[in-house]
Amino acid sequence: MTINKSTQRPKAAAKTWRRRSTTYYKTLVRSGMIRICWLMLAAQIVVSVPAKAQSTQAAGSQPPLMDRQKEIALALSACPPSVASKAAVYVLDQSGYVRVRDSQNGFTALVQHSLPTSREPQCMDAEGTRTFLPRMLKVAELRAQGKGPEEIKLFVADAIAKGLFQPPSRPGVDYMLSTETLVPDDKGVVAPFPPHVMFYAPYLTNADLGSDGQTGGGPAFVAAAGTPYALIIVPVGSAPIHKHPDGSQ
Repeated sequence: MTINKSTQRPKAAAKTWRRRSTTYYKTLVRSGMIRICWLMLAAQIVVSVPAKAQSTQAAGSQPPLMDRQKEIALALSACPPSVASKAAVYVLDQSGYVRVRDSQNGFTALVQHSLPTSREPQCMDAEGTRTFLPRMLKVAELRAQGKGPEEIKLFVADAIAKGLFQPPSRPGVDYMLSTETLVPDDKGVVAPFPPHVMFYAPYLTNADLGSDGQTGGGPAFVAAAGTPYALIIVPVGSAPIHKHPDGSQ
């Protein structure tokens, strides 16, 4: 029997090609699955890292909560003695500020945090309670909800534009007579600031006072100059000493 080698070669070649193709296909499938697994893992990492960063940022944007009695005493330390005993008091809670005492004289005391690391005891009159306080309460509420600084800034700007937050309509006073005040400067650096009194002066500028601003070292300057919430800042030589609710000075 004569074997036709020319016929055998194509059959052998085809068999070899099918075997190699099958092996190559399986290799592609395996490598493809591995690649898909890596892509899925990478996607999970990319998603989880920002989520963790956002939760960390949200947690870090909340001021640390104080002992309630200490916070009440600190808030009232911003007031002059003639005002402190009858002022309303707010303290910071997990969900924002809560009122722990009603006002009998129109004044409101609380420890504001314009930045999470700042500490600004204030004692504002009835006009400040009407115009400044709602903005402070809302900012604290948004922080408690995990909103970031830029989102809060946009919300406040929109609320001002819509008239939900209004500037003072008459002169008034916001006392900051505490010796434990920490405020941010123009660069956001938080540092101690001496006792002072603030007067509402919507849209006023330092030029209107003939002042060189805070760094000029004059007797008064304007904070938030040119805005609806501009304030004349007047440092005082020494704050009146009065007793805290716990009896200390």
